Order: sequence, then structure tokens, then C-alpha cells
Amino acid sequence: MHPPPPAAAAMDFSQNSLFGYMEDLQELTIIERPVRRSLKTPEEIERLTVDEDLSDIERAVYLLSAGQDIQGTSVIANLPFLMRQNPAETLRRVLPKVREVLHVAGVEMQLTAAVSFLTILQEESVSVHTYTHSFLQVILLHLEHRDAGVSNAWLETLLSVIEVLPKETLRHEILNPLVSKAQLSQTVQSRLVSCKILGKLTNKFDAHTIKREILPLVKSLCQDVEYEVRSCMCRQLENIAQGIGTELTKSVVLPELIELSRDEGSSVRLAAFETLVNLLDVFDTDDRSQTILPLVKSFCEKSFKADESILISLSFHLGKLCHGLYGIFTPDQHLRFLEFYKKLCTLGLQQENGHNENQIPPQILEQEKKYISVRKNCAYNFPAMIVFVDPKNFHMELYSTFFCLCHDPEVPVRYTIAICFYEVSKLLNSGVYLIHKELITLLQDESLEVLDALIDHLPEILELMSTGGESSVHDNKLSSLPDLIPALTAAEQRAAASLKWRTHEKLLQKYACLPHIISSDQIYYRFLQRMFTIVMTNNVLPVQKAASRTLCIFLRYNRKQEQRHEVIQKLIEQLGQGKSYWNRLRFLDTCEFIIEIFSKSFFCKYFFLPAIELTHDPVANVRMKLCYLLPKVKSTLKIPADKHLLQQLEMCVRKLLCQEKDKDVLAIVKRTVLELDRMEMSMDAFQKKFYEKDLLDQEKEREELLLMEMEQLEKEKQQNDGRPMSDKTFEKKRRDTKTPTTLPKNIPISVPGPSGTSTPSTSKEIKKSKLIRSQSFNNQAFHAKYGNLDKCPSKSSAVGYTPSVSGLGKTSVISLTDDSFRTRNASSAPTSFSPSPSLPSASRGTGNSVDPKSSGSKDTQPRKATLKSRKSNP
Repeated sequence: MHPPPPAAAAMDFSQNSLFGYMEDLQELTIIERPVRRSLKTPEEIERLTVDEDLSDIERAVYLLSAGQDIQGTSVIANLPFLMRQNPAETLRRVLPKVREVLHVAGVEMQLTAAVSFLTILQEESVSVHTYTHSFLQVILLHLEHRDAGVSNAWLETLLSVIEVLPKETLRHEILNPLVSKAQLSQTVQSRLVSCKILGKLTNKFDAHTIKREILPLVKSLCQDVEYEVRSCMCRQLENIAQGIGTELTKSVVLPELIELSRDEGSSVRLAAFETLVNLLDVFDTDDRSQTILPLVKSFCEKSFKADESILISLSFHLGKLCHGLYGIFTPDQHLRFLEFYKKLCTLGLQQENGHNENQIPPQILEQEKKYISVRKNCAYNFPAMIVFVDPKNFHMELYSTFFCLCHDPEVPVRYTIAICFYEVSKLLNSGVYLIHKELITLLQDESLEVLDALIDHLPEILELMSTGGESSVHDNKLSSLPDLIPALTAAEQRAAASLKWRTHEKLLQKYACLPHIISSDQIYYRFLQRMFTIVMTNNVLPVQKAASRTLCIFLRYNRKQEQRHEVIQKLIEQLGQGKSYWNRLRFLDTCEFIIEIFSKSFFCKYFFLPAIELTHDPVANVRMKLCYLLPKVKSTLKIPADKHLLQQLEMCVRKLLCQEKDKDVLAIVKRTVLELDRMEMSMDAFQKKFYEKDLLDQEKEREELLLMEMEQLEKEKQQNDGRPMSDKTFEKKRRDTKTPTTLPKNIPISVPGPSGTSTPSTSKEIKKSKLIRSQSFNNQAFHAKYGNLDKCPSKSSAVGYTPSVSGLGKTSVISLTDDSFRTRNASSAPTSFSPSPSLPSASRGTGNSVDPKSSGSKDTQPRKATLKSRKSNP
């Protein structure tokens, strides 16, 4: 393009200037020409227009008769819908037109028809008899389409049809024509189709019919002149063996496999090898030792000299092969197979590669990719090889190989070994300490794919590491692994810095297992503050919620009263009373997790008032989210102890009904009021309808009480002995102080008063006796699913507690009105959760009022993508 003329020559109409303008106009014309071509002419629009008054059937017939290809394809794609809507008319009027169109149809329409025919079969829109009569011949007609993709699509449909057809139909319509289709005079495509159909038919007939009519065809195709046909038939021998039984397999299939394993075509030999491996369970010990083992040895010896694709298959099946032949190896053969595996694990790593990758010849690059696939398959089979050598011999035989796989330069190899890491840990059992360093290596891996694969089973791996693989060992063995915590924190920071927020979310969820693995102080100083920072600053909502839930679990199992109060205060002040409306929304998420994880008394004591204060929030989104939470908030109350809290809740709801100006919030408030009115209140005394939930809540409260007792005992031990209680001792007490199988009549479940009221002379004995009676932390919450501490279903709660109640007998029936079973009242609050002056408390019904939020923005501007993207009320 020429630049515009200067201002002084704006009216210059010289020849050069005119030519310049003409060139510009021509370029504009070229740019616009494709746009004009893309527009439809009136004639084309007329041809594509269909009368709107036509029914679906009439429109389909019209489009198949006079429409364009794309319209016909659309009708065929819509054929399952027409069959559901009006099967009789579709079969009578539409299907004949479909048959006519398919004779001259293109690839896209053929593929669409194959999928539609299969969908009609799967949806059972018509009976099998009707389907056979109307659709089967169309499918068989297009099996040998000249396009391989179309042929395969119709073949997949036919193989699914074979599953439902009766034997007589299969014999007359498919098996009898197959005799001629499988002859050498037919095309290669026809014989390949015959191989796959024979493999499917074997399971539909009895052994006598198979031996008389099918096996002769199978032998003929195994001896076909084309290697593609021999390879295809060889891969179907596994299905055929399952249909004819062990005896015929040994007498007919095995000889064919032996002959095919010596075939001149490498793809045929490969198919024979894979089929032999898959049929190992069928053959007896004599066949394995005398026939199959020599073939496998020969195959392995020749694999390095043959194509690398054979090595890929061999490395993939090596674990299954070693497992199937395990009992018949001599010590020398056992050693040779192990050395062969080790050699495959390092295949391609010995070559020095100091030159630029762009200068590597393509054939070398392709070879390296195949070597990477071989090492990846070796990593996949590593657990099977541990079984092969016996876990006791792991350190001597396989540790160096495991080290190489964990440090492999290629990500796919390390990714695969990370997936297998949990299986390896289980197999090693008490020897799991041998792979501590490899765990750290994979946690610090530069690839997030490797980290993502490892953290799927990270809680179970850390549990095995902490117990040394032995469930009876209580001492935490991770103290000998000082690099674990830095590796975990570095992994989280690396995930946070990436764009893969799902990996970050998963990692935060898995960190919920840490209270069972490391000490409370380590969690507080290295992880808890980080969780709080993520909740406050991260921009991805699922990540924030995962961090909030994990933070609540850390708080749940924190052993120090001062630390707990600090975290609670931060949650209330920086989230619940934060300037950003986004933080206040996250506070409500946190309240929901606290209701789920903690006891009702804990929530009512610390979070009830700050939560309902948000009914005065200036942002409609916050008030709306609180309305959704109010039923759960009400479920934490017990009458009559929490009557004053119920009154405050009702007062806040009345204010919302009377003063709410936002119509969307008001509509939710009205629905919430109806739901609140229908809710039945829980009582201080146990009620039959809430019995299981009350027992579960009581269990949570007892665990919270145990925290206070443990902390008090630790302080007394420090005063007496001058040294703190070790984590090992604490873990032992956690496990030893289990709830008895039967509940005594007068268990002191009411929470004790402040510790200052007890006399010094007896406080230690009282605490020790309580410790014996109290239940320790519930380890099962961690053993089952670390990152998912959902509430137990009611049935499981009944299973856990009902037998102990029924086993008390008539003389020790639990008094449901006894004061000893009142889990919360105004004068009894856990000293471990006694509020500091700065914390709101609902224990007396005179909690501090939280000022309404004066700002409705996240930082400076309101966020519009949460529950309700509307304006903030000033």
C-alpha cells in the first residue's frame, strides 16, 4: 500500500498518484471478494428453504429426496430421534430414502449413518426382529466400502449387532455368507472383515458348531498369503480360545500360534507374542514350560535386533509375562529375565547426546521416542517386577533401577513411575523407608504433570511412610525425613505459580491428611498461614475453597489453645469483617466447612454471631449467600441452651424480610424462611429422630475436649519434668484412648467449667481419669479419604453406635434426659475454646456485635461474577 500524499499535495492528480490509488482499490477488492463469495445467492437460499408447516417425517423425506448433502446428513444424524418419536412412519417412509441415498453418499454421510444405526440398536427403539429386517442388510452392504474408515465404522456397528442377534439369524445372515467372503479370491479388505467377524461369532455358538464351521475358516485365514490378514486373524485367536474351551485351544489354537510366532512378518510375530501372553492362564504348567517359555526366550533374545516396535510391546507385557511364568523359572532364567528388564529400563540413556536437537537426523529422533516408550512401559510394570523379585530383595535387585526411573530425563517416564509410587510403597511394606528420597525427588520434580500424578495417592503414601508400612507401629518415622516439609511447601508454591489451578486445588485437598502425619506445630508454622494467605489472595474460587477446608481441618486438630484462638480471630476479623466483599463470601464458605467438621457447640461459640451479622452486609451477593447458609446455621442450635441465639437469628431474618430492597435477595429470603419454619430443632437431650446425628456431634465434641486435656497434661508434664510431650507420646495417647464398646450410664459428656475452678490437689487425677474415658482423635477419617472429611451417613453412624447402646441392658439404659448428656449449656464451655476478649462469644447470649461492612468491593471495585452480579447497596 502506498502512503497517503502530504497535505501540500493533497489535490495532486498526477499519473503516478492515480496509479497508486488504483492499486489500493484493487487490493481492497481482493480482500472483499471472499466475503462476497461466502454469501448465498437468492437461488441458493430458495433451495435451502423448507416449508415450516411440514412434519418431522415429511421434512426428512423431502430433504433426503431434494435437499443437499449436508441436509441429508442432518436427517440421518436425526434418525434415532425420529425412531423414538414415530418408529412406524420412520421405517415406512424415511428408511427407504436413507437406503437410496447411502448408495451414492460421501464419507461423512456414511460415517453418520453407521453411528445412527448403532444408536438405534443401543436405545432399543425397535425389536431385534424389526431391526434385523430393516437395518441388517444395509449394514452388511456397506461393510466393504472402498474407504477404510467407513468400512471400519460399519464393522463396529455390525459387531455390536451380533451381540443381540439370535443364533439362527447369525447362521443364515452372517456365518454362511462368511464362508465365501473369507476365500483367497476375495479382496484383502473382505478377508480382514471376515477375521474380526469370526472372532465375535465364536462366543455365540456351541463348541461343536465352532469346530465344524468356524475353525476351518480360522485355519485358512491364519495361513493367508497376506501378512495383514494373518496378523488380524492372530489377534482374534484370544477371543476364539475363550469360546472353544481349554482342550480345543491346546489342540488347535496353540499350534497356530507357535507357527505364527515364527512368521516372516514382524507384525505377525508381534501379534502371536501378545496373544500368547494374554492366554497364559489357559495353558497348564507343562505347556508353559515346554512350549511357551522357549518361544518367549527366543522372542526376547531377538527383540534388540528387530524393530523397536517389538521392544515396545515386549516391555509393556513383561510384567504380565513374568507373573504368568513365575512358577516355572529356574534361578538362572529368573536372573536373565531380571537383567533383561533392567536393560530395558535404561535403554537409550547410555548414548551421549551433546549435539543440538535440530541437528539430529529424523530416524534417530524416532528411535529415541520408541526408547522413551520402552522405559515408560518398564515404569508401568515396576510393581509387578517387585513381586517377581520378592519385596525383601528390592534394595539389592531393583533399587538402582527405581532410582533411574525416578530420575529419568523424560517426563512420561517419571509421570508413570509417580502413578505407580503408591503401589510400590504398599509392596515394600516395612521397607518403604528405602524410597523416602525418591518421594522427595518426585515432589520436587520440575514437571507439574509428575506432581499431579503423585498427589493422587499422597495421603496414603505419607501414611505408609509415617508408620513404616506397618499398621501396628505407632511411632512416626517421618522425623528421619527432614526434607519432607520443605518439599511439600515447595510443591504447593510451584503449583500456585502455574496456570494449572486444578493441580493446585487437588494438592491443597490432599494436605488435609497432614495432621495425621506431622506435628501440630509444624502444620501451624509451615502450612496454616499459607492456607490463610491463599484464601485471602488467590483468584481461583475452587482453590480458595480447597484452602479454606484444609485450613479448617488444620484448626480442628491444632493442639494449642493460643494458636487456635489466633486463627479464629483472623478468620473473623480478616474474612468475616474484611473490607473486600469477596473475603466476606469466603468467610461464609469457611463457616459451612466449620459446621461440617467441628461440633455444633464450637460453631455457636465462635462463628454464629459473626455469620448472622452479615445479614446487614451492604453487598447483595453476601446477603444472598448467607440466606442459603441459614438453614445449616440453624441446625447447629440446641434448645433450650441456645434459645437466645435462636432469637437473634429470627430477629435478623425478620429484618431481612422487612428491610431488604433487592428483589433477588428478597425472593431467596422468602424461600429460606419457609425452609427454616419447616426445620425441627434439636434438643439438649437426645431425641430419637436426631439420635445418630447427636451421637456424631457428641463424638466431635469429645475429640475437641481431648485436645484441651492433652494440652493441659503437656503443660503439667513440662512443669514437672521440664520437657514437652513428644509427638510420639501424643500419637500413642490418641490411639490408646479409644471409646469403649459400651457407653456407661453416666459418662461425663457435659463440658467442664474453666480450669481455674478446679482444685490443684485433684486436677491432675481428674484429667487423667477423663483421658482414659475420652475418645481420641478419629483416625478413620484420615485412613479412608484424607481430603474428604464428609459427614458420616446416618446408617454408618448407626452401625458405629447402636450396638453399644443396645448392649447396655435394661439396668444401664441411657437416660435421654439426663444432664450428663447435655452437650452444651450456658454454664459449661470447653476451657480449650474459652474465648479471648477479642473473640465474639455466643456462650451467654451477649456476644459482641460486629459492625456492618462499609465497603462492597474486592480491593477497590466490586466483583461481579459470584452468586449475583449486581450493584452494591451504598
